[in-house]
Amino acid sequence: MEIHISSELSELIPGFKLGIIHYNNIVVSDSPQMLKGRLQLFQESLFFDLEDKNVTEFEGISEWRSVFKTTGKDPNRYRHSAEALYRRVRKQNYLPSIQSAIDLNNFFSLQYQVPIGVYDTDKLEGDITVRIGTGEEEYRGLNGRMNSLQNLIVSADGSGPFGSPFVDSDRAPVTLETRNALQIIYHRPSLSCEEAEKMTKSLRDMFIQVHGGEGSSAVIGC
Repeated sequence: MEIHISSELSELIPGFKLGIIHYNNIVVSDSPQMLKGRLQLFQESLFFDLEDKNVTEFEGISEWRSVFKTTGKDPNRYRHSAEALYRRVRKQNYLPSIQSAIDLNNFFSLQYQVPIGVYDTDKLEGDITVRIGTGEEEYRGLNGRMNSLQNLIVSADGSGPFGSPFVDSDRAPVTLETRNALQIIYHRPSLSCEEAEKMTKSLRDMFIQVHGGEGSSAVIGC
């Protein structure tokens, strides 16, 4: 499976880069107490930070709002997934523990202020292109609604779009049965390639620590 960034997207967003991690032979389960505790404590700490600071004042949140605006999507109507998490925490609507892969993905997204997607590789087909969605494209998202993909950044395989930094489709979610997974980290364009590599490897190592298996990572767009 090869993953590419479209030339249109690279030209439109200078510095656009993705952390790509492939996992094999993982075991997804109820989150260990360590992860549940870290996720809860981080949200409680963030809540207090948000009492004195606007969501949009966080650098990662703000930068990804700008990316949405540049591709033609109103960030006030279409909030990227990391911003949506921050706004939940601000209302003290803390994220509950769901299962280890989702909990860890949410923790990383909160910590680094960027959208992150994780997918069941066995439900994907062929190579993947990350590009800008067209007016004819839509999918049913994990939010339970049909979502227009026009002007949204999307990840598409041989069967079409399946993921986005806005909301993922319901086609390839990671479940308790997942054994092989793909994680896509939507790094801040301003982040250096060296920092992006370091962050991607850190996420990979912690994911494997929780789920076992093997992982390989790379940053594309550098």
